[in-house]
Amino acid sequence: MVRFKHRYLLCEIVSEDPRCRQCIDERAVGAAVKEAVARTHGDYGLACCSISFTVKYLNAYTGIVLLRCRKDFYRLLWSAIPFITYLENRNQRYSCFFNTLHVGGTIRTCQKFLVQYNRKQLLLLLHNCTSEEERQSIQKSLLSCCLKEVEEEQSQSGDEDDDCAETDGP
Repeated sequence: MVRFKHRYLLCEIVSEDPRCRQCIDERAVGAAVKEAVARTHGDYGLACCSISFTVKYLNAYTGIVLLRCRKDFYRLLWSAIPFITYLENRNQRYSCFFNTLHVGGTIRTCQKFLVQYNRKQLLLLLHNCTSEEERQSIQKSLLSCCLKEVEEEQSQSGDEDDDCAETDGP
């Protein structure tokens, strides 16, 4: 058996209309991506990218999308993403564009990048705050992100210590 390797494209949907994010679903994103690939690369590109293409994750509130495709053809998909100018759902078109944030080999690397990206975005928001209440709520969000990361690292190192203790003999 041969294992097929994949690439994961982490993208952000940027739209001026806030209703666009709430109305999108995985099917609409998948159809828009396939249509863009067909327009830019023709039938060959569509066939190559459709073999293993899926929308693995979609967060409608933040506009984050995780796309999966075969490793051999991810460049076709990556080059077609800038040509997406709208998303269509329930016979309504919402103008938007996709911003590719990261290309990774695993979902985990994309998640790690997304945590770092969100932290940077929160820091930018912190510098642009106008009121003290906004500043305190953003600082609280930043601290919660940092604390969760520290707790995860400690739990992982604790698991490794437990594994070492189990392998050590009497």
